Amino acid sequence: MESQIKLALPKGRLLDETAALLQKANFGLSGYQPASRLYRLKSRRFAQLAAKVFHERDIPIQVAVGNYDIGICGLDWVEELLAKYPGSGLVKVKALSYGAGRLSMVASRLAGLTMSGICASPGKIRIASEYPNLSEAFALGNRLRRFQVFPLWGAAEVYPPESADLALVAQRNGAGLDYDLVPLSSVLDFSACLIANQRSWETKDLSEILDAIEGQLPQVGRAQDTACVPGDKTPQRFIKTDKDTVRLALPDGHQQVHTVNLLKKASIQIDDYPSGTGNRRPNLHLDGFTVKVIRPQDMPLQVANGNFDLAITGRDWLREHLYQFPSSPVTELLDLKYGRVKIVAVISQDLPVTDTAGLRKLSVGGPAPLRVASEYVNIADKYARDNHLGMYRVVPTWGASEAFLPEDADLLIENTETGQTLVRHNLRVIETLFESTGCLIGHKDGLRSPAKKQRIKSIIEVLRRTVEA
Repeated sequence: MESQIKLALPKGRLLDETAALLQKANFGLSGYQPASRLYRLKSRRFAQLAAKVFHERDIPIQVAVGNYDIGICGLDWVEELLAKYPGSGLVKVKALSYGAGRLSMVASRLAGLTMSGICASPGKIRIASEYPNLSEAFALGNRLRRFQVFPLWGAAEVYPPESADLALVAQRNGAGLDYDLVPLSSVLDFSACLIANQRSWETKDLSEILDAIEGQLPQVGRAQDTACVPGDKTPQRFIKTDKDTVRLALPDGHQQVHTVNLLKKASIQIDDYPSGTGNRRPNLHLDGFTVKVIRPQDMPLQVANGNFDLAITGRDWLREHLYQFPSSPVTELLDLKYGRVKIVAVISQDLPVTDTAGLRKLSVGGPAPLRVASEYVNIADKYARDNHLGMYRVVPTWGASEAFLPEDADLLIENTETGQTLVRHNLRVIETLFESTGCLIGHKDGLRSPAKKQRIKSIIEVLRRTVEA
């Protein structure tokens, strides 16, 4: 029997063009399309090929550790991994002719910063990015005297100038910069790329599959110009703040609907939220408040660092933060009682256990460490430790976590509302860890301004009456 070859394919921005490439190469991967909910794909052309669909950021890690022989993802995420783990077992096989972009270090035009000034500055330079490893490498390479990197799940472009001095952002397909940002330094030009595991490259015959992909590259198109230029949209509004101004973070994504309904019920008017143009600085009709829209996952750390006074996030992400930083000054101020989900421990239906105790018996003394996959790496770590699951390894994921079971993980710590997605992927809940709802969080220390304290107290009371009504 031919040795199986495993291929990791991207969701999201690269899916359409990757699917077109593989279709032209006659891979016969039915179900690899945006509307499909399939994660496991078989090739009609290559009997030995098994493909799985991942969040793009997970692919370099999966290939590096040897779970997959080859993968397609952006070079930006490959270099992000290699910046911290240069010895990772990755081979950059070939740049593909789509998915072009540029990573640039940017700043707000209003700040008037230059690279020479930043390099000479004795003060701390704050850098926000989804690419924390490349951000740190940039700071060290440019010999910044003092710097702090804020690792984010996204929306780095909205942080300067109030919440960060610089942001390392990705511009894809030649798009301009928004939010009145200007480029200070180009860090990396990237495109989609084909990568391979080092051991697989040396021991397996990948030539037929790689030749099929490379044979179609001239027909896919040329890489686009990735010049980093300011955007042409209307500059974002900035509000002058002082020590009495309350800085509020509101969530993007699916929580926006719940948040809008809450504010409307509380008779608090907000303009352009959710925004059809991507504006992340809506106007809240409350004196003494400013608002930014960021990822809920980032809010606890940003409140702890003092970039925001209040934020609306999920209790799951607050608990994830507090498990990592038990002495953090962030606290829950109000349960908003919406967006209710359960954080659960999940296994494959094929695993012969029914609860955590059964999993413990199966895992303790096993031949290999238990693999625990989750976006909630600290919650997952605590669950495994508290339940004495023996030797284990937490596998960080960035989405589509249910795809990891059973081939690439043994246990999943995940959120679920109805459980239907888990059932559809042949998964089963063995324990509910806790229930999460939307909540208002804040910094429990350091509010020295009486006016700010009063404003915070007032909005908490308004929202409490609304929730309890």
